[in-house]
Order: sequence, then structure tokens, then C-alpha cells
Amino acid sequence: MPDTPFRHPFTVGIEEELLLVDPGSFALSASAEEILDRVSLGRDLIDHELYAGQLELRSGRQTSATHAVEALQTARAEIGRVGGQLLGVGVHPTSRFGDAVLVEEDRYRYASSLFGGLMHRTPESALHVHVGLPDERSAVRTLNGFREYLPLLSGLAAGSPYWFGSDSGLASSRASLVSAYPTRCAPPHVSSYAAYEEAVEGILGSTGLPDYTYVYWDVRLHPRYGTVELREMDAQADLRAVAALAALARGMAAAFAEGRLPVTPQAGDVLAWSGFRAARDGVDAELSVAGRRQPLVEVLDGVLGVLRQSHEFPEDDEALAELARLVEAGGTAGRQRATAGRLGLRGLLAELADLTARQPPT
Repeated sequence: MPDTPFRHPFTVGIEEELLLVDPGSFALSASAEEILDRVSLGRDLIDHELYAGQLELRSGRQTSATHAVEALQTARAEIGRVGGQLLGVGVHPTSRFGDAVLVEEDRYRYASSLFGGLMHRTPESALHVHVGLPDERSAVRTLNGFREYLPLLSGLAAGSPYWFGSDSGLASSRASLVSAYPTRCAPPHVSSYAAYEEAVEGILGSTGLPDYTYVYWDVRLHPRYGTVELREMDAQADLRAVAALAALARGMAAAFAEGRLPVTPQAGDVLAWSGFRAARDGVDAELSVAGRRQPLVEVLDGVLGVLRQSHEFPEDDEALAELARLVEAGGTAGRQRATAGRLGLRGLLAELADLTARQPPT
């Protein structure tokens, strides 16, 4: 693993995978290369992802969740300026099974050789949040903390209830799709940074994978950037939700690093059920935290209480306030189901496209 020290405490970087769709039909559009040829922003900000009907937008390292979302807003606007229509959702609600054109790049060809037909079902789009950490000890504390609390974030973000033209019965169908891949799970609880490195090297040595970025744990340390990376949230159409989730992740990372949030190491199977309930039930889920089952909303209230006591990042207060509105609306999945109930799936697609393109978010 790279020997890059953790030295950017509690900075924020966001990567969002967004679908490209036809502006008229909202069907998936394999137009990533065409859009990338037109945009004026560099590939460090807008680039390919696995699928030709998908782009990854990156905020770069920012000093707050708000600033990170402002950078994404600029990138979204640039794609719209050159004629691209984005859709912020974990899984396209109506795409057909197998409607998944892969990008012709070495990394993706290699991944396809590893995973076969799994990658050809339908594109999955995630929201990744990186939080900078001050040192290796803090990195381990934060990793172990998020290992237990990640279902809180994935439940809040759950926003892909529809797949292949029907209701999946899940708040996040994307979570079910990606769980088929190896190491798409919580990492082991580790006692030190050396133990974390040993766990990663053990996987690489036994599989022949080229580097640690192929270890797809739901939350992992990213020594190349000096961050903890949260990987298992659905992509969002509404940038207000992106800001809220990033602000929550940043505040929690600081609380874990400083020992202000309690962590009770739990077995992987317990965490797997906690994560599944978050994916199935979204904001209505019951989570396994601190050794007992609790409603997601109670876990969230407890976390926010800890963050309010320290009030470490006042610049993110407005973003955190969005969490209450998100929960009240039934989460992203609840909002989508309500829209589809009123307007049908075509109306849902139109609303998702509008929300994703809206500048600024209101």
C-alpha cells in the first residue's frame, strides 16, 4: 500500500456516479465519451466510470461539505451546458436487464474479466465521500466506527426503489446488486493501522489483485489520499441530500477520531443484517448499533446530539438541517415512490432529471 501519511484532517471530497440519459425519453444514453470531448473541465473533475452511460463527478479536496457540493454543482452545470442530461439515482428505474455498455479501458476490461456477467446487468451509481484524517491512529478509530454506523448513512441515502420497470420492494435495489461482488461488505475490525495493512495485503496475496483499490469494502482507508472512504450510498439527484450526507460523514469522522461516538465491535453477520435492513427499509430501518437494535431515526438523533455538543464544523450546519427534511419525506426512496404514485415512472424519471439539473438546488 502507498506510504502516504494522513495529513489533511477533516477535509471533504465527494465522488458521485451519475447516469447519462436521453433528454426526451430518459433512457440510458451511452454518450460518456461524446460528453467528455465537449466539457471544458478537466478529467480530474469529470471522467469516465465503468459504464458508457455514466460519468463520475469529483469535487476535489474541499474544506467543507458545502464547498464540495458547490464544486459538484459546477460540474453538473458544465455537463448540462454541453447537452448532457444527468440522472442522479442508484439504479435507473426502467432500464432493461442487460442494458449496460462498458467503457473500453484497461481497468474496466480487467474488472469484466473478474466478474463476468455481473457487470452486464445494469449500471449501479453510488455516492462516495472521502474525509481527510490527521494520522493513522485516527484513521483506525474512524474505520472501526464507520464499520458499525455505515448502515445509518446507507439507509439515509437509500434511493433506488425501482429496477427494471418495477418496484424492487427495497429502498435501495443498488445495494442488492453490488452485494454480489466479493468484499462488498464491512471490513474487519482492526486494532492498528498495521493490522489493516495486513488484512489488505492478505487479500491481494491470495487473489493476485493488482492493488488495494480492488478491495471493495463498504468503508475503507485510502492512503493515497489520506482519507476514509465511504462507498455504499446511493447516488442522489438532489444536491441538498448530497451536502447533508457529506456533512454527516465529516462530523462522524471527527467524532470517531476523537473518541466522542461509542463503538461496540460487532460480528460481520450482525452488520450484514443491519446493512440489509437499511437497504430494504431506508429511513424506517432498525439498525444494530451499540450492541442493540434501534430505529434509524433514534441512531441519527444520537449522532446529531454528539455533533451538536462539539459544534466543530458550524459551516455545515445548514447542510445537516436537511437531514430532518429528508427523514420527514420518507427518505429519497419515499420521495421517489410518492412521485411515481402520482405521476408514474415516466413522471419519476422527469422529476429525477429536473432535480439533477437544477442550479442552484432550492
